Amino acid sequence: MDWASFAETWVKALHVISVIAWIAGMMYLPRLFVYHSAAEKGSIQSETFKIMERRLYRGIITPAMILTWVFGLTMVFTPGIIDWHQGWVWVKAISVILLSGIHGYYGRQVRAFATDTNTRPQGFWRVVNELPFVLVIVIVIMVIVRPF
Repeated sequence: MDWASFAETWVKALHVISVIAWIAGMMYLPRLFVYHSAAEKGSIQSETFKIMERRLYRGIITPAMILTWVFGLTMVFTPGIIDWHQGWVWVKAISVILLSGIHGYYGRQVRAFATDTNTRPQGFWRVVNELPFVLVIVIVIMVIVRPF
């Protein structure tokens, strides 16, 4: 195995590991929002959720997203790995951009919960909790099946 193939294999592996960490956190954080929205403001439970949300977002989800983008862009800019003439690549790219937008939205909500200004009920967060997984389904199908 030559150096380029070796490096490409490691970049792909690190990309997948980063994606797993990012998505795990993206699915867990809104679950915390579900429980936090039911907690009484100022309670010990609410204050604990604030710490958990901040640490999850800043310590796990955001670094994992950054690494996902770094390894993903490394593959994008490596000649011969991505064929931009295929439709699946564009659907995947749009899905990743949408997922990144949801990530940013979650960050704003972490701040809203931290300042006790969340106005969304539990039911809203239960629905929002599913959005990252729907996008992951689209991304995996695009990468593995490559339907077009």
